[in-house]
Amino acid sequence: MIETIQEMLSFAFIDRAILVGTLVSLCAALLGVSLVLKRYANIGDGLSHVGFGITAVAVAFGLTPLPIAIPGVIIVAIILLKVGNNHKIKSDSAIAIISSSALAIGVAVTSLTTGLNTDVCNFMFGSILAMSTSDVILSIIVSIIVLILFVIYYRKLFAVTFDEDFSKAIGLKANRYTNLIAILTAVVIVVGMRMMGTMLISSIIIFPAIIAMRVFKSFKSVVISSGIISVICFWIGIFLSYSYNISTGATIVIVNLVMLLIFTIIGKIVKE
Repeated sequence: MIETIQEMLSFAFIDRAILVGTLVSLCAALLGVSLVLKRYANIGDGLSHVGFGITAVAVAFGLTPLPIAIPGVIIVAIILLKVGNNHKIKSDSAIAIISSSALAIGVAVTSLTTGLNTDVCNFMFGSILAMSTSDVILSIIVSIIVLILFVIYYRKLFAVTFDEDFSKAIGLKANRYTNLIAILTAVVIVVGMRMMGTMLISSIIIFPAIIAMRVFKSFKSVVISSGIISVICFWIGIFLSYSYNISTGATIVIVNLVMLLIFTIIGKIVKE
């Protein structure tokens, strides 16, 4: 096992993947707690499809995907929140409409230009080999910014997560911090798509929070434990992926699933 780890760490692309993956997993887990508690879990899946659509179009026209996808997905995230607050359209319906439309446009444009090439497939299913130096640098910078903002606005995000109406009543600009959660989530999804792929990126947002909630109850303990669980699952997942030549994204999700089963059993034992 130790020899396998040493061999794995001898490759520069894996070192980059571990660094970025650790940061993205941590960011995703922290934001996931608020999303799950606010019942915005579906927004992660919706934004990942939007991210693929924008990325596919960027690749089709020979543009650098990440700098274009990040602002694009942020705009859509804010739109989804606004539309979701419209009583005429349910939030899940809005997510389904926008995400499926973005995905369809991305596939259509790509088919008419370059075809579904390897680069686009990497964004859809994830690949650590797809991470360039510029992707790594941008992902690290963005992840650090997300972590800093989360720590700075932790108390306000906590208040908005549990009781948005009360937050407004005491003068807190709840909409601003709800938008902040959506924006940070959008950013994490875009930078994490290279690792996990469009189809799996939302899992690292949702799984760690749900796993932590099986055992821990307070917001702070859930946030801390979900971050630790997410990083551990990522490390185990990337090790197993390298050892058995399995898709990295799929392996990480499976590890999270196993962890969920373990914590569910532990939670039941603790209650007894």
